[in-house]
Amino acid sequence: MANKRPEFQVYNSMTKQKEIFKPIVEGKVGMYVCGVTSYDLSHIGHARAYVAFDVLYRYLRYLGYEVVYVRNFTDVDDKCLLPTQQPRVTDHMEQIKDMIAQIISNGCGYAVDGDVYFSVDNFPKYGLLSGRKLEDNRAGERVAVDDRKRNPADFALWKAAKPGEPVWDSPWGPGRPGWHIECSAMSAHYLTHTFDIHGGGMDLIFPHHENEIAQSCAACSESRINYWIHNGFVTANDEKMSKSLGNFFTIREVTKLYHPLALRHFLLGTHYRSPVNYSTSQIEISSEAVFYIYQTLQDCEEAVYSLKEESATNAKVRISPAAQECITKLHNEFEAKLADDLHTPSILNAALQEALRFINSSINTLKKKQQKQQQLSTVKSLVDLEKQVREVLDVLGLLSSLSCTEVLQQLKDKALRRAGLTEAEIFHAIEERTRARKNKEFSRSDQIRSDLAAKGIALMDVGKETVWRPCVPVQQEQPSVPAQQEKPGVPGEQQNPPRPAEKPQSVVPADKQQ
Repeated sequence: MANKRPEFQVYNSMTKQKEIFKPIVEGKVGMYVCGVTSYDLSHIGHARAYVAFDVLYRYLRYLGYEVVYVRNFTDVDDKCLLPTQQPRVTDHMEQIKDMIAQIISNGCGYAVDGDVYFSVDNFPKYGLLSGRKLEDNRAGERVAVDDRKRNPADFALWKAAKPGEPVWDSPWGPGRPGWHIECSAMSAHYLTHTFDIHGGGMDLIFPHHENEIAQSCAACSESRINYWIHNGFVTANDEKMSKSLGNFFTIREVTKLYHPLALRHFLLGTHYRSPVNYSTSQIEISSEAVFYIYQTLQDCEEAVYSLKEESATNAKVRISPAAQECITKLHNEFEAKLADDLHTPSILNAALQEALRFINSSINTLKKKQQKQQQLSTVKSLVDLEKQVREVLDVLGLLSSLSCTEVLQQLKDKALRRAGLTEAEIFHAIEERTRARKNKEFSRSDQIRSDLAAKGIALMDVGKETVWRPCVPVQQEQPSVPAQQEKPGVPGEQQNPPRPAEKPQSVVPADKQQ
């Protein structure tokens, strides 16, 4: 635990390499992240940006920085920390018009029939971020060809009014701002022209962020952003998820069936710069992983409850060497992996899993007969390890403000919705299975259990009681049926709600199996 904290290295899209992070002002960080336009609901691709930069925000605060985090308005009700500022374009029209006027005054903008364009020919550094040359730019890409432009690559700073669009007065006539100028003006307003981090999805590198750099530098020659950070795409069937392709799932659609923490866990399971392919199988696995985390934390709370205070006040009680080793390893791995360009998958899949297994093993040890001093040592070990686990989960944004019981119930409610069942129906199935076992109808008993497992409901026999928990749906082998033969439906059977992808195979954490 006394090891020197590793230096934070982050990949800079501008320099195309990882760099040691050094803020402009010691102890303070200014960060601007492009959100989404509010004309439509956010999809999972947007969620990835929210989560990636939320983890960066949390980690910078964990490192002790005072962070001013600005993210333009988004409609999503997610589990991210609120940014310091969430500006709306409509509240910053004066700043936008002032910046456009300055760009024109500095010779990099021109007005045509109520429109204002940025002149890329007058900004020699254009293409610095994306690496694209002006001759590579194709007229008509994302915007319509306009022969009034001096160069086909020139882009709009202000757009003349059109019927049905919102309108504001300006020195160039009524209209509205171009897409790119909005972020330049708002970031400069809240963070000045020089700040530490600008982020967003990789699809924003060109043209949005390239144009932002041109605008900001044309308006103020001292404009500088030290680190450009971009997250990778979310794909569906290996195609980029986007509204234009119609292959996207909104955050609200997904979180109707899955807990927001499951979506976050899924997104953190891949390094933020790598592409991640969305599938129900993967989010099912993440949902089960989150349930496992919170079940372990709840079991730990219950196991230490009666002896927690005594273990804390008894000066002779020490945690076990094995527990100390586990705590130290989790702490060191957590800091090392986040310091290495926010490598969250390594934390989720290695050190954290090892710590959770150790907690469950210690809980089982506590259930056995021990001397009092050994009991207190085990309890103190559990308390200290749980604290370290919670710290890791907090920085990753996986620690809810709700109790473990409440989160587990929410996860169960989502599982019931996916299965198209009520809890009363599950209890009825448990009773039916119990009767079948008493009557030695074991094939019937097994079938009930298998049918529920196929719907993502696991039955577990704990002593004389049977309980249920969510699980990854288990695909059952189906007998071959002639193509022309249709399987009859069951009258009155509740149909499963549609899911936004294919149904997965099952994996259940080994130490939670009964």
